[in-house]
Parts: sequence; C-alpha cells; structure tokens
Amino acid sequence: MSRSISSRGDPPADAEPESVARRLRELFLAHKRDLFGFLVRKVGAVDAPDLLQETFLRMVRHDRPETIEDPPAFLKQIAVNLARDFARRRKTEAGCLQFGDYVIDPPAPETPIEERLDYERRSALLKAAMETLPPRCREAFDLHIYNDVPLAEVARRMDISDRMARKHVSLALRACRAALRSEAE
Repeated sequence: MSRSISSRGDPPADAEPESVARRLRELFLAHKRDLFGFLVRKVGAVDAPDLLQETFLRMVRHDRPETIEDPPAFLKQIAVNLARDFARRRKTEAGCLQFGDYVIDPPAPETPIEERLDYERRSALLKAAMETLPPRCREAFDLHIYNDVPLAEVARRMDISDRMARKHVSLALRACRAALRSEAE
C-alpha cells in the first residue's frame, strides 16, 4: 500500500466504499502497533486501547478519508491530540474531584441543633442524589469516597478500566453537586 490513500485531493478510481474500507483496514493493521506503543507511553496501558480505538474511529468518520494525503501522519496526529486531551482531562478531573462536601462527618452530640438539622438535610439530599445513579456508579463512588479505595483499585475490584472508574465517580460527584446546589437556590 502506498503512503497515501490518494496521492492527490481527488478520490482514486477505485474509491468504492469497499475499497476505502479495505484500505482503512490495511492502514489499521500496519500502524496499530506503533500507535498503541505511543499511546501506552503517553496515557498508560489501561487507557491506551480506548484511545487507539478512538484514533481509528476518527479516521473512519472523516468526511473523505480517501483524500487524506498522508494517512500514517494523520493517524499519528489524531493520537497525539487524543493523548493531549486525555492528559488535560485527567488534570482537570484531579482538580475537580474534591470530596469535602460529599463526605459529611456526623456532628458531635454537643453540636447545636441547627447544625445537626443541617447535617440531616444535606445527608438526605446526597442520599437521594445517589439513589438516582446506576448501581455500578454508586458502587464506584461508595468504594472510592466512603471506603477510601484508590481509583485504580476500584477499577480492579469492579473489573473496569481506570477511565470508567473515573467516569463513575465523576458522574456521582456531579449528581451530588447538583443536589446541593439546587437545595441552596
């Protein structure tokens, strides 16, 4: 296979959908190992397969893949962009995953009645928010927040990827924030 699907901007003569699909498959087989190695170095072995798949999906979803001048370079750039976005998302999540408002310690017996009532109200709001979540999401949140299990261990125990564990916890946190915010309004 040549370096490009099309040497010019025009579709090749055999640019039938089956031909394009065959060429994309060949491109995948020829470059998946290199791209996977790159992604493992950038995001780790757990998340690399998801990003590798997304790399090729974006290529396939391209409006006219047969017009791409240098498909391997195009794939590499997609992978670079996905890895960069992933790193940014991880950094943002790390900054946003603040648990203080969602782990509410029970008040001491000598606490004024207003504070105990506030505790009860906030606890009820958080419990109601958690009950709206899917069971696996609740499980990940409970393990991570209330049982202090690291996300990597949550993923291992639940037999899911680190990325999925993060998504579950992030979804639960958003639900908690929304419940507390709506109550404050």
